[in-house]
Amino acid sequence: MSTTASAARPEAGRRGTGRSRRRAGIGDRLSLVRALPMLPAAILLLAFMAGPILYSLYLAFTDKAIRGEGAADTSFVGLDNFARALGDGDFWNAVVLTIVFTTISAVIGQNVLGMTLALLMERAHRAVAFVMTSIVIAAWILPEVVAGYLLYTFFADGGSLDAILGVVGLPKQTLLFSAPIIAVSFANIWRGAAFSMLVYSAALGAIPGDVQESAAMDGAGPVRRFWSITLPLLRPAIATNLMLITLQTLSVFGLIFIMTGGGPARKSQTLPLYMYEQAFSYGQLGYGTAVALILLLIGAVASLVYLRLLPEEDKR
Repeated sequence: MSTTASAARPEAGRRGTGRSRRRAGIGDRLSLVRALPMLPAAILLLAFMAGPILYSLYLAFTDKAIRGEGAADTSFVGLDNFARALGDGDFWNAVVLTIVFTTISAVIGQNVLGMTLALLMERAHRAVAFVMTSIVIAAWILPEVVAGYLLYTFFADGGSLDAILGVVGLPKQTLLFSAPIIAVSFANIWRGAAFSMLVYSAALGAIPGDVQESAAMDGAGPVRRFWSITLPLLRPAIATNLMLITLQTLSVFGLIFIMTGGGPARKSQTLPLYMYEQAFSYGQLGYGTAVALILLLIGAVASLVYLRLLPEEDKR
């Protein structure tokens, strides 16, 4: 009897294993069938994202041009485009202006103004907060070209800013000519502060109210509570916001192109405008693409810096 039972157990085990394998096979086939509808989207992503990236990498190492010798006979030039950029004074001028533009308009301007607005909206009456938030977001959702024209008319000679200065008895300004990088920086602050405000509003809403109440009961004033409680709890949001607005500001093109075109005398020509000039005005696609890759590298380095500055406990 025991011999029969012992023989039956392995047989039953084999049958169970066979059924498990069949179920696993059916499950794999069902997973493949469910994944089939995603295939067209995956192909489109490869075609429209991976394709241009790979083609850009190829162009950066060639002398591809829209016209001239490079248009008829494209050849591989190795690192010549990158060496040319590093030896070009106009390139370094664009790098410095890009850093200045990003620092003034994003790291300082949008970040600080966005946090200030979020703190004010947290304490404001609901109706006031709704109106102010709507106004700020309206500037953010404007197309970049429209915002560029609006800010150009504001800073232009005889524009809205001159009219305001005239009312208070101050002389006219010439920012678009004397300090165009400052003018476009203020324009980018005006347009992009809403994003930072929304990020910080969400982060402030996640701070437990009892923490602030306990600190207030212990005698901590508003400034003390901000520095000791609110600001430390906002560190992850600050790092995330800085990384996102830095990457966005590094690629700003339309706003500056509409307001100044990079001039006068290249005094507002950031890397995106320099890249555009080289690739399309001068027709040097290979060199322009190499500059674009350098800009991409700058953005990657900035992201890594922000991630390194973030404490380990906030990365989890």
